[in-house]
Amino acid sequence: MVKDVQYLLALHSIDGLGPIRLKNLLDRLCLQGDARFAKRALEPRIAWEASRTALLECSVPRNVVDLLLETRKTLDPEKYMEEISEKGIKWKTIFDEDYPKLLKEIYDPPLVFYYKGEILPEDSKALAVVGTRKITGYGKLVTEKFTSELVTFGFTIVSGLARGVDSAAHWAAVNGKGRTIAVLGGGLNKIFPPENERLAKEIENGFGAVISEFPPDYPSVPGNFPARNRIISGLSLGVLVTEAAVDSGSLITARFALEQGREVFAVPGPVTSDLSKGPIDLIKEGAALVSEAGEILEELGMGEVSGIRYQVSGENLGKHSEEEKKILEILENESKHIDEIGRELKLHCAKVSASLLKMEISGMVRNLGSGIYCKI
Repeated sequence: MVKDVQYLLALHSIDGLGPIRLKNLLDRLCLQGDARFAKRALEPRIAWEASRTALLECSVPRNVVDLLLETRKTLDPEKYMEEISEKGIKWKTIFDEDYPKLLKEIYDPPLVFYYKGEILPEDSKALAVVGTRKITGYGKLVTEKFTSELVTFGFTIVSGLARGVDSAAHWAAVNGKGRTIAVLGGGLNKIFPPENERLAKEIENGFGAVISEFPPDYPSVPGNFPARNRIISGLSLGVLVTEAAVDSGSLITARFALEQGREVFAVPGPVTSDLSKGPIDLIKEGAALVSEAGEILEELGMGEVSGIRYQVSGENLGKHSEEEKKILEILENESKHIDEIGRELKLHCAKVSASLLKMEISGMVRNLGSGIYCKI
């Protein structure tokens, strides 16, 4: 139980009081009551009002102590909490009963995180989908395919609201009427990248939550993202990497997952692409190679779902025209340009184009751009 949570939020706003250091400070100064009967209340006001000597004795660095003492002169904890709440921002502390169970299990869970939207009990069935910011047509297709299927199976999709794979995963979850959680590398008042503000709003308004362990006005800087990545994996049963270079930040998320005892899945891609090397390296290191979402469920011990790919697509090959069947056969194992499809079918490009447009609307094929199509 936390008494006067406004003081905990105020302490949390101090740069340099990370989750481990803040927890140590609270353990040393603020737990009051009889531990024998589990009747211990956290009183963060004691730490907020502590003397310089007491703070230094708790191993808080001198520069952080100086910042705390200086902040106390101008920051009113009650008003600070009201300002956060007025902006529609909610929070959870690790002392709350409804704090996410999976996240609480990691080595250094955030003592406090802020969020907009809703975090529901069913979000405990979550899978992270991460990858490169420089997404290709293939990566977008694979990310949307897996995410759409996972949403169909009731998974909440967790990612980082970054450009590329993260954005594709969040949008696929929203468009599939599923749930998704976006974990930021900065405060909720500073959405980054700015072009994803609309996506963040969509998520907040009925499709999940946007969360951050950083105070609401904290900027997104490169040093924040490894910490953000541990939360992405910490909220999830496993991490799926769909497309990534060998130096991608998504591989950090995958390695956090391994350290946290979570499953890691990787989608193989064209060996000629640098963005396939990250997943390939993960597979070499022991990640599960997957080609459809059903294999993830089997790895997680959630039952066999063979053939689910066809249930998700909702299409039966017998319902296609002969021309559509031939196009699907041509695209079975690789993407091809419309001109190449026309040559193989010995049909005029205009006729092939009309068929592909109809098939794209029906969800059978995907236009990857520049006249290149692939089977879904």
